[in-house]
Amino acid sequence: MDPYLDPRKAIIRCCRWLCRHGYFGSLRSAGGNVSVRIPDEPLLVITPSGRPYMDLVPEDICVVDFDLRPVAGGLKPSIETGMHAGIYQDRPDVGAVVHTHQPFASIFALINQSIPALFDEVVMAIGHTVDVVPYAFSGTPELVGKVRQTIVNGCFCFILQNHGALNLGASLDQAWKNAELLEKTAQAYYHALATGRPITTLPAETLQRIGPPS
Repeated sequence: MDPYLDPRKAIIRCCRWLCRHGYFGSLRSAGGNVSVRIPDEPLLVITPSGRPYMDLVPEDICVVDFDLRPVAGGLKPSIETGMHAGIYQDRPDVGAVVHTHQPFASIFALINQSIPALFDEVVMAIGHTVDVVPYAFSGTPELVGKVRQTIVNGCFCFILQNHGALNLGASLDQAWKNAELLEKTAQAYYHALATGRPITTLPAETLQRIGPPS
């Protein structure tokens, strides 16, 4: 019996939905990555490197420890595994990470612009701002370091400069939902900016009332 079967299957289900809805760029894409933390153990379950998500089967999904040592699975884990491990080490409230190349969030990755608090229901889920993680080459210790420096703000969504988006959650379902909320917000913000008219953000008293994301 595979002790990691449930999170492996859940990751495949999430990846296939993200593929079909354009969050990874195309149906044949292997861009982006998804992981789940194993509760009460220094382990994570993560997508492999370079395999189209629509073709994945449970045994393809990798299991590694926080030092990136393989535990289960015969494929090479995502090159961003170090980033995922760093997030889990610094954010005990995070149980899953969904890294995407979703279209509208990627626009803000290219113009290096954070997304402010615009909708109260979104802020309650992902936090007061979607900050930008400064650019570093994919899969490098430099990117891991910059991600770890940025995620300490306690929010659940981030823009990766010239790269894509990073969505966190207490569970995979929450990280997946946060990816949708980020894309909805990025799309609305992009179109609002395109009008050239002033953007109204949530007032400070609303942000104080909402507090940190739950």
